[in-house]
Amino acid sequence: MKLGMFAMPLHPPGRPMWDTLEEDSEKVIYADQLGFDEFWVGEHMSCTTEPVASPLMFMASLIRQTKRIKFGTGVIALPNHHPAIVAAEVAQFDHLSKGRLLFGIGPGGLASDMELFQVLDNAYRSERMMESIDTILKLWSQDPPYDIPGKHWALSLKQMVIEELGVGFMPKPYQKPHPEITMTAMSPFSDSVKTAAMRGFGPMSANFCPEYSIKSHWKKYVEGCEAVGREPTGSDWRVARNILIASSDAEARDRAMNPEGSNYYYFDYLWRVLKAVDYTAVMKDDPKQRDDDITVESLIDSMVIYGSPATVVEKILAFRERTGPFHTLLMASMDGSGPNKAWEWETMSRLASEVMPSVRKGIGQRAPQQATARSHDRAVATQA
Repeated sequence: MKLGMFAMPLHPPGRPMWDTLEEDSEKVIYADQLGFDEFWVGEHMSCTTEPVASPLMFMASLIRQTKRIKFGTGVIALPNHHPAIVAAEVAQFDHLSKGRLLFGIGPGGLASDMELFQVLDNAYRSERMMESIDTILKLWSQDPPYDIPGKHWALSLKQMVIEELGVGFMPKPYQKPHPEITMTAMSPFSDSVKTAAMRGFGPMSANFCPEYSIKSHWKKYVEGCEAVGREPTGSDWRVARNILIASSDAEARDRAMNPEGSNYYYFDYLWRVLKAVDYTAVMKDDPKQRDDDITVESLIDSMVIYGSPATVVEKILAFRERTGPFHTLLMASMDGSGPNKAWEWETMSRLASEVMPSVRKGIGQRAPQQATARSHDRAVATQA
């Protein structure tokens, strides 16, 4: 199993942007030193608490300060951008990093950005996203002349081409035919997961989804793979989780439930944002629960993997058995105010050096039993 991090990133609104950008940069460098495989960074234009407007620009500043970690856009909100700009900038980053790019795409998840770019309608936003990625892939697959029709973007570059001077040619990525493409999912039984599997893209399940929702993503992944004759191995499925590790279970719980802790701030913030846009069902263990019955503490208990290293090993293995065979675990990045930076860096270190070796060993030991169980489940489903 691979190990990565996912950063919205999320910080208190009072912190200066330069300060949080510096903190997040240090975290990427530290993750690289610890041996993390990936680091994903989100895109938000209109939110001081989620202050990275361009993940590509942010990550480009870290290419030369890191050695091996891959950089993921988590995500580029395609409905908000002209596809030719995305195609050119992603190709440029892929060359700058010599192929250390993972191309995460999505419709966007911040309501203020949706209003800003006039894409609040879900169907309209999804349609723009899929047209955009199709256009990007076409630009990467051919030389000029370009004549790509579309409902939202019609691209034409035919008259101003000077072949011997390279004029009129769109850049192609360093990786052939293109970087690995990933689509995010947060809703239960998300059709985005099925679409990703059918298109050969990797799905990524958000960290603020309860367990039943992650399990539903595996079901949609299987549906998508089987629809196109792919083996649903989960090798390209990423799952993000909030993780907190301390010396003992009691100490880890105290940190997780501390009102001054970054996990507490994270779930309080997300719950309030989702309540404001009437989308709280995405975080509930039971969608029928009343909003008034939800507390920050209950959200933490539901969606944060916390405990001693040994406890976290068992929780991750049990979680994976119940949800599905994802092959990359992404630790959610938290704010580092007060004692939180030391707590998070301790978690990162213990996760990489103590937890993941045992998790990988445990997966290897349980793999034959899980494969047999999945084959049995598919056989039952076929007979039904």
